[in-house]
Amino acid sequence: MSRHKNKTTLTRNEFRSTAAIATIYMTRLLGLFMIYPVFAHFARGLAGATPRTIGLALGAYGLTQGLLQIPFGLLSDRLGRRTMVVSGLALFCIGSLVAALSASIWGILLGRALQGAGAIGSVLLASVADVTRPETRTRAMAIVGVSIGFSFMVAVVLGPAIAVFAGLSGIFWLTALLALVGIAIASVSIPTRERHEAGVGIAPTRLRQLLTDPRLLELDYAIFTLHATLTALFLAVPAIVLHTLALGGGSVWILYLPVLAVAAILMVPFVIVAEKHGRLDEVRLLSIGLIGLSELAILLSDGSSIAVVAALVVFFTAFTILEALLPSALTKAAPASAKGTASGLYSSAQFIGIFFGGSVGGLSIEFGGTTALLIFVLAMMLLWGVIQLMLTHTTDSQRS
Repeated sequence: MSRHKNKTTLTRNEFRSTAAIATIYMTRLLGLFMIYPVFAHFARGLAGATPRTIGLALGAYGLTQGLLQIPFGLLSDRLGRRTMVVSGLALFCIGSLVAALSASIWGILLGRALQGAGAIGSVLLASVADVTRPETRTRAMAIVGVSIGFSFMVAVVLGPAIAVFAGLSGIFWLTALLALVGIAIASVSIPTRERHEAGVGIAPTRLRQLLTDPRLLELDYAIFTLHATLTALFLAVPAIVLHTLALGGGSVWILYLPVLAVAAILMVPFVIVAEKHGRLDEVRLLSIGLIGLSELAILLSDGSSIAVVAALVVFFTAFTILEALLPSALTKAAPASAKGTASGLYSSAQFIGIFFGGSVGGLSIEFGGTTALLIFVLAMMLLWGVIQLMLTHTTDSQRS
């Protein structure tokens, strides 16, 4: 028993390296998520700002990030993880500075695109695999997953507080500083040359196989839709919150802090049921339904602050459940020899979903207002729900 424990327990070096990589993740994601709850509100004062251009600027990060995930992964296999992580964070820093110095929505759009060009997500995941043993890799990935969720919660609360004192530019200046911190950590914690196990890096020869695997395609579509929904909703929710709760733009953290805290508590039993009792598909279907119900509640709230707050609790609970379960499902579904490639495609789908949600959500608001955006998001969730229902039915048939 003790021998088994020693095998699956992270060594001091493994834990230190994993914690450093998780910290790099956090420095980058804090910068990404901090603008979500305030961007639609504060960007309205910029030259050239319309709902369409605001949506494009919010989603621009996702387009370049999604398109460059695979190239960055391939280059990291050849040039080393540290080289690509530092290069990506440098691009992220430059993009943050461009956005911080911009007085127009187009400058921020360019800055956001440059931020996304530092597409190091798949490289960081591969780095975790490089510095851990197969027996401890699941625990290491769990640490990274916790850091991602923690980053989102901190950023959604911190962003509005910073914006009220320093505006959007203050958030981008802080993002640039965080990128420099990430570069400093990467320079000493990520090896220059690593051992690459089979399946860790990007394998171009496996792309066609993975792009035709129904289970993996469904997971790619799921993360695409989840983040398209999140991005689109953040184009409308800030205005709804400000109107129904009479909060100032920088005071919305007073709402988001307890909402996210409650959501984090409520998601735990659902994840336990899904993972421990083998009900992954059912919990995912329930979560999709809860997101749809939360959007419908906002649509029909008619100015009710109680309805809006309840809807946000339901949305963030379901969102955090799915954010935790989808990577786990990907790890189980991907072939052992192509997990790195599958993760790269999954990350690409996630970020392109951010671009899709921002751009189409902005167009929806411009031509049909908040109602049109909520209908657009509901349509996405309905389609996802139908696909998940069919998958759940297939799984149940196989069990019986």
